[in-house]
Amino acid sequence: MSLVDLLKQKEALEAQIAEARKAELAEAISTAKSLIEAHGLTVEDLFGAVQKRGRKTAAPREKSKVAAKYRDPLSGKEWSGRGIAPKWLQGKNKEDYLIA
Repeated sequence: MSLVDLLKQKEALEAQIAEARKAELAEAISTAKSLIEAHGLTVEDLFGAVQKRGRKTAAPREKSKVAAKYRDPLSGKEWSGRGIAPKWLQGKNKEDYLIA
């Protein structure tokens, strides 16, 4: 057998597999539906408490600006005191740059 023949057989088998799967799924769904109706089952009976899909969580908070606590008198740049200290303040006394 050549490679082309084997590939054609593979395609035919894949098509047969897809059809068999489709038929078995249809049969399984039909059986499940008839059992649900016969016993009067609900979604909660089958799967427990179900949460609604697509619910959005709380809206993301907007980042609020923090008032500046320090100001560089030469450049006018400001720093809130949070995060890494800016280069213009490194090695200097922060108290000297406090905004009144």
